[in-house]
Amino acid sequence: MASDQGSGLDRVDQAILAELQRDGRVSVADLARRISLSASSTADRLRRLADGGVITGYTALLAPEALGYPITAFVRLRYPLGNHKPFHDLLGTTPEIIEAHHITGDDCFILKLLARSMTDLERLTGKVAGLGSITTSVVYSSPLARRALVPPS
Repeated sequence: MASDQGSGLDRVDQAILAELQRDGRVSVADLARRISLSASSTADRLRRLADGGVITGYTALLAPEALGYPITAFVRLRYPLGNHKPFHDLLGTTPEIIEAHHITGDDCFILKLLARSMTDLERLTGKVAGLGSITTSVVYSSPLARRALVPPS
């Protein structure tokens, strides 16, 4: 893919990615119209972007509150063990943990979790605290819950 950008993506690729992030359900034909390209060329570019690992999948964004999860929290875990199996087991058996990141600093992991109530949050953080020291931050609001990715220039 020819590029005048540092990311290896040209303007057409960037337009495709921007449109998909706005509407991941757009058909190839509608996407092609939006970016002024033929449907076959658009499909080829989509395939190359997926094969190249730029597009890693398609998903629906869900409203946690509408599904009974009004509480979002971030839990930082200081994990003293070198054996991460118990941690990975916890992730595998706790669907309320929706993100987990291995991080630098005093803490080892930061988790994003959803809870049905404060009692539920206490139960969930208790499970995590069984692995090490935790610090919990409850989200009041999210002025920027998600931002579309823009390839670097």
